Amino acid sequence: MPEKQVAPVISRLEEFEQRLPGYLNTHSKLAILLDYDGTLAPIASNPSKTKMPVELEATLHKLAKHPQIFLAVISGRALKDVQAHVNIEGVTYAGNHGLEIEYPDGSRHDYELPADIKKNYTAMVKELKQQVEKNGAWVEDKRVSLTYHYRDTPVELKDEQKRLATEICQRHGFRANQAHEAIEAKPPVDWNKGEAALYILKSKFGADWAQQVLVVFAGDDTTDEDAMRVSLEFISQLKLLLTISFVVIRCYRDWADLSASRPTHRSRPLRTSVCPNRM
Repeated sequence: MPEKQVAPVISRLEEFEQRLPGYLNTHSKLAILLDYDGTLAPIASNPSKTKMPVELEATLHKLAKHPQIFLAVISGRALKDVQAHVNIEGVTYAGNHGLEIEYPDGSRHDYELPADIKKNYTAMVKELKQQVEKNGAWVEDKRVSLTYHYRDTPVELKDEQKRLATEICQRHGFRANQAHEAIEAKPPVDWNKGEAALYILKSKFGADWAQQVLVVFAGDDTTDEDAMRVSLEFISQLKLLLTISFVVIRCYRDWADLSASRPTHRSRPLRTSVCPNRM
């Protein structure tokens, strides 16, 4: 069994340079792959209420135009939903944990689910709405995956409703993953944020993307670990798993000679994988 790495905490640009000397430089292309909820925008009681801080939004607009940076957002939200919330041109968007991908030129890649899985999905949504959409909990139907939100459910009722929702999802053959005060039901296919990240990098930079670009993926939830796992396992050189504050965007902003002030909305560290394939 490989030795488990302890994730260092990075809170300043100087520490990033100490951990990864030379990683951020103006001579290498950089691919920044980002989650949305809890990463670009703080978690809200309702997904429709999330909003990126103005300063961060301005930074992302500049990064999306930078000639040395490739920017992608990979979210569990439906594609159109995450596009509407980020709303920045020049970004590649992936929704539904990567099942839907749309590039800046409007071209798409959609993972086609088998007919039986689609049928089970429809039945699952119906049963969840009938059985556990109550006491402040509700079902977010995203067409190919769903999220069962129970944040507003009274504390004494949460465990039972969560247990029943998980049971319903699994009975219909879907994978039930714990999220922030929610259960995410994903189809039983070999496709996730990790596979989507790999597909996006290959599409943009070719099969030898690991030699063409430096990569960082930033996320804060368990589903983001799929992307980190794929990117780390794919590259045979030095690999690091970092837990950092939102310095990740701050570093890129400084690296691009943009504003150096720090976003203040984060209270929880991000999990971030970096693939320093040129070190």
